[in-house]
Amino acid sequence: YSPRLLATGISNLKNELITPGDAVAALEPGADELARTVASVYAEYQRRLRAANALDFDDLSGETVAVLQNFPQIAQYYRRRFRHILVDEYQDTNHAQYVLVRELVGVGAPDTDTVPPSELCVVGDADQSIYAFRGATIRNIEDFERDFPNATTILLEQNYRSTQNILSAANSVISRNSGRREKRLWTDAGDGELIVGYVADNEHDEARFVAGEIDALADRGEISYNDVAVFYRTNNSSRSLEEVFIRAGIPYKVVGGVRFYERKEIRDIVAYLRVLDNPGDTVSLRRILNTPRRGIGDRAEACVAVYAENTGSTFADALSAAAEGKVPMLNTRSEKAIASFVNLLDDLRGRLDDELGDLVEAVLDRTGYRTELESSSDPQDLARLDNLNELVSVAHEFSTDRANAAALESDTDTEDDDEDVPQTGILAEFLERVSLVADSDELPEHGSGVVTLMTLHTAKGLEFPVVFVTGWEDGMFPHMRALGDPTELSEERRLAYVGITRARQRLYLSRAKVRSSWGQPMLNPESRFLREIPEELIDWRRTDPTPSFSAPGRFSTGGGGMFGTPRPSPTRSGGAGKRPLLVLEAGDRVTHDKYGLGRVEEVSGMGESAMSLIDFGSAGRVKLMHNHAPLTKL
Repeated sequence: YSPRLLATGISNLKNELITPGDAVAALEPGADELARTVASVYAEYQRRLRAANALDFDDLSGETVAVLQNFPQIAQYYRRRFRHILVDEYQDTNHAQYVLVRELVGVGAPDTDTVPPSELCVVGDADQSIYAFRGATIRNIEDFERDFPNATTILLEQNYRSTQNILSAANSVISRNSGRREKRLWTDAGDGELIVGYVADNEHDEARFVAGEIDALADRGEISYNDVAVFYRTNNSSRSLEEVFIRAGIPYKVVGGVRFYERKEIRDIVAYLRVLDNPGDTVSLRRILNTPRRGIGDRAEACVAVYAENTGSTFADALSAAAEGKVPMLNTRSEKAIASFVNLLDDLRGRLDDELGDLVEAVLDRTGYRTELESSSDPQDLARLDNLNELVSVAHEFSTDRANAAALESDTDTEDDDEDVPQTGILAEFLERVSLVADSDELPEHGSGVVTLMTLHTAKGLEFPVVFVTGWEDGMFPHMRALGDPTELSEERRLAYVGITRARQRLYLSRAKVRSSWGQPMLNPESRFLREIPEELIDWRRTDPTPSFSAPGRFSTGGGGMFGTPRPSPTRSGGAGKRPLLVLEAGDRVTHDKYGLGRVEEVSGMGESAMSLIDFGSAGRVKLMHNHAPLTKL
């Protein structure tokens, strides 16, 4: 199993507040191998976290819940301290975060103290709950009034962002979800422009349409490039857009590239700072052991790791032992290099009281990291130096801000209510800030003059004057895996609602009649979400693509078509060249270009939405749409 798969399994258990012991105990006699492996790895993973004095992201909620539940005096302290609790984006909370809120508020707490429950206010929109894949549960907001029966609910229906045509489209789509509280967005901003619709020949034609519209709006002076965002369901959909944008000379930025704090040089120096703050951070320590190169090779590192494992010591303690010549099989050269490294860290720890920016400067200079980049002839190393200089500036600013805040606090506080609460050092606070830096770090700054490309999930919480949402096809959006699952389909519909409501003034919705999949051109039915938007809200620039399939795998990429014509239900007709519907039943044998020979286990849906669960033997069990995959019935 891949590390990512196991990490996801462990994260899901933590989000449900299931401990390693509980995970093992809950295994059924017939539990599959993956569940058993996750439970086993979970226990070892937690052991190593504790050995490194570390918590992962999920532990921040789970361990806090454990402290509040196991130590009533601490829970009472925080209930007295925090009398008013506000939770934003409540629809995106998971079970652990839900329990954390209840513990902080004091609802249902044992009656061991006279502290009444705190005031609680949550803000959220069940229609924007789109992070189930991260463990979020929509139940938390849908059942809020049941969990807190004395709560008052205020519907926020007036919208100050979008025009009414955009809001009406969003209302129409989301109204198809069952079990939701009825609300309808409205605005005083007027109807605004009609939504623009476009049916492209293929994904390249779709990209050309997007680029052409952006260019036309910019040429007329109606927008600047940074007013525009292009959304897609999955990251791989950006390729055709990027290719066309490059040819058209449209500046763009793909949100999801390498962020500042994820660049190698920044991660290296932050790793040094983590080790100075926490010598037990083995992951960071091993990252910097030979960075920059100092003669400590893989063999020497392995010897130290084996010594740590055999003696039950930390990797840091094993390094100290190696510096003293106590680690077997290390040559003299490696011992000297390790001793020099240990002395370097000791010297830097002696400077922990220095101003934070000066400490970062010392790390750059004493480690030789800056010198190595300055002596390089690689132009990219100059950019890395600029990034490191920016990190130094960030550290200086953090120190200044903290000093100003401390001075202000000393002027306004009359007594120290938190004298028994341990205070963290400035380095620990800085590292915490680095860890929690927002995704907005990678967004283009206002006025940067670039079009923003991103997935619909990334777009949540943002807004743009002009928005293009591409790929409105069943199998693309909604995603193929959601077509046979009502719960996932409801979340996909909420994702459509989010995408539509990012637009302030202009909204474009496009789809491709044919889109490449597994290297083959696939005919895609119109997204059911697109059909849920009232026809009078859309100005269809093009509804009837012109390709004619003269041979398998060949299609026209021309941009011709009918412009400004009424919408005639463009994709409900057969269309030239469309292959016959593939009809399958349980037990049928099929072949697939990628997965090989398989047997149909289950069939769901009808017509163009029909899909089957197919067992491909060693390739696994896969759910595929009949007319979206290269399937052949035997």
